[in-house]
Amino acid sequence: MTETNWQTDNILCDLSHLGLLAVSGDDAITFLQGQVTNDVKALDGRHAHFSAYCSPKGRMLALFLAFKHHETVYLQFNQPLLAPIMKRLNMYVMRSKVDISDVSAQLMRLGVNGPQAAHLLSNIFSSPVPTENYSLVPIVEAEQCIGVMIKLPTIAGHQRFELLINAEQANYVQTQLHTKFKSATKASWDWLNIQTGLPEIVEATQEQFVPQMLNLDKLNGISFKKGCYTGQEIVARTHYLGAVKRRTYLATIEAAATNASMPSAGDKVLDASENDVGQIVSAGANFADGFDALIEMRIEAKESGNVSWNSYPIKFKTLPYALEKE
Repeated sequence: MTETNWQTDNILCDLSHLGLLAVSGDDAITFLQGQVTNDVKALDGRHAHFSAYCSPKGRMLALFLAFKHHETVYLQFNQPLLAPIMKRLNMYVMRSKVDISDVSAQLMRLGVNGPQAAHLLSNIFSSPVPTENYSLVPIVEAEQCIGVMIKLPTIAGHQRFELLINAEQANYVQTQLHTKFKSATKASWDWLNIQTGLPEIVEATQEQFVPQMLNLDKLNGISFKKGCYTGQEIVARTHYLGAVKRRTYLATIEAAATNASMPSAGDKVLDASENDVGQIVSAGANFADGFDALIEMRIEAKESGNVSWNSYPIKFKTLPYALEKE
């Protein structure tokens, strides 16, 4: 059996490390509109988007991939954060007609990526394959909706999709996918997220970042027109006063010739004078030069170029989206 090369092959990843909340009820949209950074009313059942959940000080508690399906809004994010975030959201429901439930076991989450991913999916499902980033289509088989498919950004020459499949059909769908895609680990999905500049919030980095620090404004994860939400004053002030002094960058940590352990989210990044100028957002082995990482840091420190993690030099790469100089 040949080894999977997740940088070139068509791969299938189990995404059970991502939790899933369902928010439903007559007041669900109004409730969420007052909680998160993006415009929940824009979720039309055909598109997904990112949205941050912030503290009153504008610091991120979670980062959701949000979408709407069958009048329910789904929030997907790091699984270890699910229980505390669900508890926190429920604190603010009060008398609103809103139900928040953990549906992680009800919808299997799978990711596929590769140069032929779209073609292979079209051979498995009769539903159309979405063609634009963050577009969503229901997966309908035998006149029954069995889940949804979302197109995600990925590296050049590839296509990447997430499938959320009803538990009743999960085994059948997974078997079909295994005939076309090679199995890969969570590490491959993490690496793809890093290459495409998609950040995450984990326990170690909660309340560390205003959304713009993780480039949420460049990822269409913030609405500046929708009105008030928790932390909105800080997020809006940062935007309108041009006060973004820190950004997240794509980088390689050159540690290939050593036995360095994997960088962890929250690890400090230092400049030449060993001043703390940033931290690791996410990191993954690239099996070439050491580690690739998303690093949040002061803009002027990045421009100096002489920064390191754990004494290993950092070289910056080009993000797939533009960051104008602040």
